[in-house]
Amino acid sequence: MPQPTGAQPTPDDTYSYLGPAGTFTEAALAQVPAAAGKPWRSVNNVGEALDDVVSGRSTAAMIAIENSVEGGVSATQDALANIPNLRIIGEYLVPVNFVLVARAGTTLADVKVINAHPVAYAQCHRWLDATLPSHGHIPATSNVASASSLFETDLADAAIAPPNITAHHDLVVLAEDIGDNPNAVTRFVLVSRTVPTPPVTGADKTSLIAELPDDRAGALLEMLEQFATRGVNMSLLESRPIGDELGRYRFVIDLDGHILDERVADALLGLKRFSPRVTFLGSYPRADEVSIEVNGRYGDDAFIEARDWLRGLIAGEPE
Repeated sequence: MPQPTGAQPTPDDTYSYLGPAGTFTEAALAQVPAAAGKPWRSVNNVGEALDDVVSGRSTAAMIAIENSVEGGVSATQDALANIPNLRIIGEYLVPVNFVLVARAGTTLADVKVINAHPVAYAQCHRWLDATLPSHGHIPATSNVASASSLFETDLADAAIAPPNITAHHDLVVLAEDIGDNPNAVTRFVLVSRTVPTPPVTGADKTSLIAELPDDRAGALLEMLEQFATRGVNMSLLESRPIGDELGRYRFVIDLDGHILDERVADALLGLKRFSPRVTFLGSYPRADEVSIEVNGRYGDDAFIEARDWLRGLIAGEPE
């Protein structure tokens, strides 16, 4: 978003996103009320976006973290695991579909090589395999960069891009709705420096990353029991290699609920005792605003009552 004439952007005013203009990430950032009217900084990758936050160049960065077709975005998950003092402060959903575009005068029969962001490319593989089975692929840094590259080099004949790409570039659309799943959605998160935890809304999500203490039978089950025995549902569980040796993995986890919910707080205490490293990424309102239903024995009152009961036993109070 352009800065008003004469105004000088400051870190507290600036939001970073994977650009250039026209990307799905920009569409996600457009959903953030606090970012309206503020300068937006286009970056080339997730690492640059998060570096903006860590260095103070931006107050927050919008990054993709999960897709309904391809699952978690590994570059984002790995960056969040390795860069300290970051917090997810919100999540946003963007419907995703794609078109195949080319320079004027190009026909579908002319297409031999396609420029595309790897995630977009993976979401269109069925259409590509059926329509252009012998095509080659050149990776792009973003969905819009794939289209703009057609003006910079002739290595690719066409590009996979968002449907509104023709509003930004003088290209022709060779095919529409080429995504494998018409209901595909990408989940984005707004990441800031460490901030106080926002209040409970009743429709919250908590994200964290945890490592197993050792490689042994039952270790993963023991970790999962920290949540199951407290009635905490996991909406996401994905493994990522730690990278120091084969067979060592960390787990990216999304929980239904807020760290201030008694059941979630108790589960995190159990997880911390079990895992050598737990990275708390934040508790924040769910994008779908769906309230979390909790069985009565896992509600806040049940945990408070149990603690009061134990306190009374220790104090010698009559039952």
